[in-house]
Amino acid sequence: SRSQGRNVRQVMEKVKIYIRGWMGYYYVADMKRILQGWSEWLRRRLRMYIWKQWKKPKTKVQNLHKLGIPEWQAHQWGNSRLGYWRIAGSPVLSRSITNEKLALAEYYDFPAQYEQLRKLH
Repeated sequence: SRSQGRNVRQVMEKVKIYIRGWMGYYYVADMKRILQGWSEWLRRRLRMYIWKQWKKPKTKVQNLHKLGIPEWQAHQWGNSRLGYWRIAGSPVLSRSITNEKLALAEYYDFPAQYEQLRKLH
């Protein structure tokens, strides 16, 4: 399976190692906009990964409600038949699993690291 049975932190750590090596090699190029696009895509992908791990509608509703989504809206989205990728881009998941919460879960903000690397050299 694509998830390989890992939790989100393990996936983020693996991605961090890969991206740090990639940035070390290509840091001389001006790619701030490209990295920002990749970062947006990766955050959405992580939200999708989390959504997929919740599996059952009941778990989705409970977790959305715990993350501050009103109960009626959590019920509506938790029972949605939309695909994982579509839900990951939804306002509900963006409001519940915010960029700040991803940062607390040790999401590697590689566009910011890239800017620091560029300033050093």
